[in-house]
Amino acid sequence: MAFFKVLSSFFMLTAFHSSTFSLAHPGVDFGWDGSFHPGGGFSGLFPGFYQCSCPQANDIVLSVLEKAIAKEPRMAASLLRLHFHDCFVQGCDASILLDDSASIVSEKGSGPNKNSIRGFEVIDEIKAKLEEACPQTVSCADILALAARGSTVLSGGPFWELPLGRRDSKTASLTGSNNNIPAPNSTLQNLITLFKRQGLDEVDLVALSGHTIGMARCVTFKQRLYNQNGDNQPDETLEKAYYNGLKSVCPKSGGDNNISPLDFASPAKFDNTYFKLILWGRGLLTSDEVLLTGNVDKTEELVRRFAEDEALFLNQFATSMVKMGNISPLTALNGEIRTNCHRIN
Repeated sequence: MAFFKVLSSFFMLTAFHSSTFSLAHPGVDFGWDGSFHPGGGFSGLFPGFYQCSCPQANDIVLSVLEKAIAKEPRMAASLLRLHFHDCFVQGCDASILLDDSASIVSEKGSGPNKNSIRGFEVIDEIKAKLEEACPQTVSCADILALAARGSTVLSGGPFWELPLGRRDSKTASLTGSNNNIPAPNSTLQNLITLFKRQGLDEVDLVALSGHTIGMARCVTFKQRLYNQNGDNQPDETLEKAYYNGLKSVCPKSGGDNNISPLDFASPAKFDNTYFKLILWGRGLLTSDEVLLTGNVDKTEELVRRFAEDEALFLNQFATSMVKMGNISPLTALNGEIRTNCHRIN
């Protein structure tokens, strides 16, 4: 198991001794109960894709991430979110990075992304360094996947063997971005539907919803505080002290861009506290709370199991990240390797 070489994996595991090594493999779906089920293939992606053409690729990615996350720990969650929002729209193809042009309507202007997604400057720095070391070799789509894994590891989370070889799209989909990315006030059934559309199940939903790091804007949870069900009343599932604290951050009028941690107990550490907070009525978003209260036994049980067993959560998160990263990649002669992630060649 390696980033790119077997020997380098031992180096990285030593360097990140605080993180968990996950037995997540492409093409294998490990169940939340420890069982595993054969999964589909991974469309020509494989971990050693750059072993000959750019063996230093992951080291370059990590060197940039280390500085960026040390400067702003929140950046780790932002880069994870970029990968997620990319993969849910026409697959993991870096379409989210494309700017408006004569032929492109950027996904950055969609409802889920506008004034919300961030971290582009970190991706740009990684791309510039990779182009200098290995011109026209490492795709922007793979950079997003590598940055998501590196951000997780640098935050104390699990490492996983990452299939590589994605190519970059020549198109973007504003409509797909508006329709396929779950909203923070989603019902549980809507979340399940959107995840199943991508080939992801309830186990993946709960694991990937584990907002263990990062922040959310007031506008994404204000409804819970003041008008959850259209009756000008707060969400009754919110624990009272937590509710009062959120009101001080997020007033009824204004303050939409004020931010609050998704996991206030350990906002920069990748752990399972998020699930414990949901059990205590301290999940920030509606889409967090409904995992427990949405009347689906499987998601409720998963929340409880992940709260009890951090290793179980970390392993499943890694497995689900591999699965998500395999959504409709462009490979072989499809797509291109952009030299600038913001525009097609």
